[in-house]
Amino acid sequence: MSDITLTSGVRQNLLSLQKTADLMATTQNRLATGKKVNSALDNPVSFFTSQSLGDRANDLSSLLDSISNATQTLQAANNGLTSLTKLVQSAQAIAQQAQTSAGTTATVHGTVAGLTTSSATTFDSTTDTITVSDGTTTATFTAALSSTAGALITAINNTASLKVKASLTDDGRVQLQATDASTVTVGGLASAGEKAQLGLVDGATTGALNATRTSLATQFDSIRTQIDQLAGDSGYNGVNLLGGDNLKVVFNEKGTSSQSISGVKFDSAGLGIAASTNKFQTDSDINTAFTNLTAALGSLRSQAAAFGSSLSVVQTRQDFTKAMVNTLQTGSDNLVLADSNQEGANMLALQTRQSLSTTALSLANQASQAVLRLFG
Repeated sequence: MSDITLTSGVRQNLLSLQKTADLMATTQNRLATGKKVNSALDNPVSFFTSQSLGDRANDLSSLLDSISNATQTLQAANNGLTSLTKLVQSAQAIAQQAQTSAGTTATVHGTVAGLTTSSATTFDSTTDTITVSDGTTTATFTAALSSTAGALITAINNTASLKVKASLTDDGRVQLQATDASTVTVGGLASAGEKAQLGLVDGATTGALNATRTSLATQFDSIRTQIDQLAGDSGYNGVNLLGGDNLKVVFNEKGTSSQSISGVKFDSAGLGIAASTNKFQTDSDINTAFTNLTAALGSLRSQAAAFGSSLSVVQTRQDFTKAMVNTLQTGSDNLVLADSNQEGANMLALQTRQSLSTTALSLANQASQAVLRLFG
């Protein structure tokens, strides 16, 4: 407590000047920081509410990075699917080209048309046999008294290591086709008449490999290798949805909102595209490749639709999160930010008040100065 005694007028004007100085300090702080609430002491409700909103906005902002990565991962997978589709279509073109090139391997066409796999043939004895040989391996079909063309075909195709395939042609004839340059030999104990029911005749048929089909089979296998490599290169940031990896995208700060995206194994094996069989020397091998490629295209298109749907969801949530962050930040700022125009006007008013207070204090001190003149 000061030992100096001030008059009532001087003290009143001094207090007014001090209050003005405090208000100026507060206004200057607001202008410097841009905030009207800088601590809990200024306004505890606004301060902590703003802090809570800001914290949530920061949490969501950090999630935007992972959501963006998820978007790029899906984009990379989609790029891979597009390129894989082109490769599969190229493989289809190669198979189609091979099919238009006539096979030159040994081929036996039955002379009887209109057969089906259930067509019955009559044999005199259950010991009657029909044999089909490739020169190294022999398939032996032992007939029942009534056997079907399908049973003969199955017996031939189920003989291990036999390089001959049996099938029915489009016009219903039994067809035997070597899978390489082997000679197809038909024999057995069945009579010529019994064999004739199936259109088969004893004898040997020779052929040679079709060089064009062999070359195209090599090209087909090369594209199959490219499919494997492309699928392996379709990852982003260590996640490859075409390599069997899964992806989980978290959309909110509590982890209660998310989307799980299952990856697929879309190399050649995963797509069901087998390597060329028997160097594409038989039409049946090419037809099998066609079937596999058609199924692979269906899988690629179906998965592209699935990834497209997931990408749409992720992009929508990304846009929503950005808008939510903006809303939270705006709400947080509204609670604590100062109006620079208003604070500038306040500062000008306080400066005027300070000047007036200083003048008033000077006038109040004149009474004391008049006393001094008495001693002059």
